[in-house]
Amino acid sequence: MASYTMKFNHANARIRVSQATASDAPAVMELLVGAAKWLKSKGSTQWSSLLSGDDHHNVVGHIDKGELFMFKDGDILAGIVLLMQVPGDWDHRLWGSDGHEPVVYLHRLAINRDYAGQRLGADIVKWAEEGISFPGKDRIRLDCIADNEKLNAFYSGLGYAYKGTSQGGFCLYEKML
Repeated sequence: MASYTMKFNHANARIRVSQATASDAPAVMELLVGAAKWLKSKGSTQWSSLLSGDDHHNVVGHIDKGELFMFKDGDILAGIVLLMQVPGDWDHRLWGSDGHEPVVYLHRLAINRDYAGQRLGADIVKWAEEGISFPGKDRIRLDCIADNEKLNAFYSGLGYAYKGTSQGGFCLYEKML
């Protein structure tokens, strides 16, 4: 299981935070598929493999490792985020083989569309920065597809420093904690 200290169990006045458990997997996958459908409706192929049932990011495995956090408004799953203390193969491909020790990797930030436009995404990222801490970690890294201007503006607007674009077309961002 992931080692961490949760400083705050809320992302804002309404949204409570908890670590996902195996029984949460169906709701988490439903949220991710909903996000993939919305992305497709906007002309994006991001996360499209979820629409055919392929979870090559192994979300359930990340739940089992204690790396997935849920953001709920009462009983409604409003959002999720994956916070990894150990980089995956994807992170090694994007960031290279060195410098991973002090890093938490933020992946799979997803918002229930009923909560869109309410700054929940920003609240979740802020919680990942301030509401939880990981031993020996002093920065967060993330990536996003380069051709999504709004998403890139979102992360840079939250103070993430642009660190380059991978050959595969993903912008790399990092923020010191």
